[in-house]
Amino acid sequence: MNSNTRTIYIPQMSYVAAKAMSAAFKSVGAEAQPSPDSDERTIELGSKYTSGDECYPEIVTLGNFLKVIEDESFDPKRTAFLLPTSFGPCRYGQYRPLLKKILKDKGLTDVAIVAPHSYDGYEGFESHATNLMRTAWRSVIVSDILRKLQLKTRPYECEPGMTDQVFDQGLNQVCEILAEQGISHKQRLGQLRNRLIDIRDRFRAIPAKYAKTKPLIGIVGEIYCRLNDFSNEFLIRRIEEHGGEVWISDIGEWIWYVNDEQERRIASKGKRFSTEMLIAKIKFWIQKYDEHVLYQPFHDDFKGYEEAEKIREIMAHSEPYLPQSGALGEMVSSIGKAIHLYHKGADGVIDISPFTCMNGIVCEAIFPKVSQDHGNMPIRTFYFDGTQTNIDQDVGIFMEMAQNYMQNKKITRVYPDYFRSTDL
Repeated sequence: MNSNTRTIYIPQMSYVAAKAMSAAFKSVGAEAQPSPDSDERTIELGSKYTSGDECYPEIVTLGNFLKVIEDESFDPKRTAFLLPTSFGPCRYGQYRPLLKKILKDKGLTDVAIVAPHSYDGYEGFESHATNLMRTAWRSVIVSDILRKLQLKTRPYECEPGMTDQVFDQGLNQVCEILAEQGISHKQRLGQLRNRLIDIRDRFRAIPAKYAKTKPLIGIVGEIYCRLNDFSNEFLIRRIEEHGGEVWISDIGEWIWYVNDEQERRIASKGKRFSTEMLIAKIKFWIQKYDEHVLYQPFHDDFKGYEEAEKIREIMAHSEPYLPQSGALGEMVSSIGKAIHLYHKGADGVIDISPFTCMNGIVCEAIFPKVSQDHGNMPIRTFYFDGTQTNIDQDVGIFMEMAQNYMQNKKITRVYPDYFRSTDL
């Protein structure tokens, strides 16, 4: 694929991540942008080419790509779709073959599909691979940081909308740095860190009433559905409207899981001491270094919101219920993260999954035992397929359970220093 002649459309796993990833592609001379926003037309187009056996994120992703195709300015020779694939018991691995078939049936074989694979740690980019992958990783980190700042601030803001305004401004500013061409990795990292510090200070300046009265709700589950607001019926905002605060599992957690699986597969082939393993280890340490540099200025802001230092801590939490060696994918990380959230003082956990998703179904079967073993913390699976009804009622019931648990839980939540004990 000649990236200089095509626009690469990136699925909105979340808008912030897609926008930041688009900027990373621009840093190596490619033109990229998020796929169109989802709406009723998205579902109409996606459903036209699916049978109902596919998972909901596939319908949304496909529908948005088809919206690109039906645009009057569409040129197949100047269009590419980014569609990573994966291993394990997930229908995500079928997204690319279905898209390829649809394009072929429509006579659009000139459209390119960029499809790196999680089996190799998403290294399947042909040109500019090293530079692109490092900048892309930084785009993941900054998008995760901005989302954390947004979610921990918005429920407490005094002026509705101010948090989102600061968030949008910050996103545009970090994307300008991510997209800049011709600078070294060291320069880009330093610029991102300095800009994030400025954004941090603007978030700190937002007038807010931080009181220890809102239930903290952890969000786990299928990565696209939990991060794409349209796919989950804007569940995060609904939780906030019902008086809660949200801590969502971020994209970086999945990347660490993918990296760990890559190392486990290399070791299983008897290559524990090999060039292949050395390359994987070097990638790990570079990514960990970048993450540390960019997260370090937020030590005080994320007090009480600390993620596991290593993904294997999450896997260890999951081991008694769903061993990593016997299961693959998000079901393992969702179980482990729910337990991590319990130990951080969360007041409830919601698993967001597409309807009929194997990961969600397996977790739903295990969650009652997890809850029983962890103080009866409320855990609920919400399934989505675009036809939800009474979701506000279901959220309201869950939030009442979380409020009751909050009053009696044994694990004390650690708050940042700027929180007060009660409302004034």
